[in-house]
Amino acid sequence: MLPPTETMRIIDFQGKVLRDIPKVSRAILLRIYRVMMTVRLVDERMLILHRQGRVGFYGACTGQEAPPVATAAALQEEDWIIPGLREGAAMLYRGYPLELYLAQVFGNGLDPMRGRQMPSHQAARAVRQFSWSSCIGTQVPHAVGVGIAMSRRGDGSIAVGFMGDGATSTADVHRGLWAAAHFRSRCILICQNNYWAISQPMRSQTRSRTLAERAYAYGIPFVRIDGNDAVAVYQGVGEAAEYVRADKGPVFLEMETYRMGAHSSADDPQLYRDNQEVASWKQRDPLVRLYTFLLDSGWWTETEDELLKQKIGQSITRSLEVLEPWPIAPIEVGYGR
Repeated sequence: MLPPTETMRIIDFQGKVLRDIPKVSRAILLRIYRVMMTVRLVDERMLILHRQGRVGFYGACTGQEAPPVATAAALQEEDWIIPGLREGAAMLYRGYPLELYLAQVFGNGLDPMRGRQMPSHQAARAVRQFSWSSCIGTQVPHAVGVGIAMSRRGDGSIAVGFMGDGATSTADVHRGLWAAAHFRSRCILICQNNYWAISQPMRSQTRSRTLAERAYAYGIPFVRIDGNDAVAVYQGVGEAAEYVRADKGPVFLEMETYRMGAHSSADDPQLYRDNQEVASWKQRDPLVRLYTFLLDSGWWTETEDELLKQKIGQSITRSLEVLEPWPIAPIEVGYGR
C-alpha cells in the first residue's frame, strides 16, 4: 500500500516511462488504446447528434477513458462490473457490439433495454455489466453484496464497483465500505475522482487529503492511481484483483482523472469551472499519453493511427445507419440481452 498522498504513475504526462513497465503484452495495450479511441470518437459523434436534436441526452466519457477500459483489461471474463457513472466503455472492451451500445442512447426498438433506461446507462449480462441508475452511491452496496456472493460461491470471480468523488459523501458508500470490510467482500471499489461532482468541487466535499484514505477508517487497503495513465490503471487493478481473488478482503482504489467536457449534455461547465484548469488537465490527456508511449515503444505508428480513426469513424457511421431508423419498441415488448 502506497502512502496516502503518493500516486501510482508509470508513464508521465507526456507519455514517457517513469518506472519499470509491468508485464503487459503489446496486444493488450493496443486493444486498450483502440477501445479508448472508440469511446473518444463515439463521444464526439453523439454530442453532434445531440446538438442536431437526434438524441435527447448524452453523457460523455472524454478524458476518463482509461479507468473503465484499462480496468476491464485487467479483469477476468467472469468478473462482474457494477458501474457508477462513466463505465460503459468497459463493455466495449469486453466485446459488446457497438451497434447495440449506441442503440441504448436512442432507446428505440434495437435497444436491448427497449428504451426503459436512461440514455448512456448501458448494461448487459452477456459482458457481466450490471444495470445502474443515476442515484449517487447506491451501486456501492450492490457491488459489496456481489463480492460477498462471489466469496461464498468460491468460483474465483470478483466484483468491481465504481463511484465518483461526489459519491464518497453519501451514506451508501460508507455503509458499503463498512460491509465490505466486515464481511471480507471479494470486491474492488474504485473511485473515479474527476474533482467535480457536477458543479461541486472536491475541495468543498471533504477535509481529507485524499479520497483513498477514507478506506483506512474501515480497515481496507487503499491505493491512489493516476487515472489518466492507462498502464498504471492496468497494473493497479491487476494487483488489487490478485489480492481480492486470494480472499484477503476488499481493496479501495482512487483514480485521479478529469472530465474534459460537461457532466452531461444537460450541463454547462463554463458556469462553474475555470478554463485554465481544463487546459492544464488536457495536457494529461489519457489518450495522448498512451499514444505517445506506444509510438516511443515502436508498437504503433502515425499511419496506423490515422487508419484506426478512419476505421472507427466508418464503424460508427454504419452502426448509426442501421439503428437510427428503428421505431420505438411497443411497451409490451420485453427487454434484456
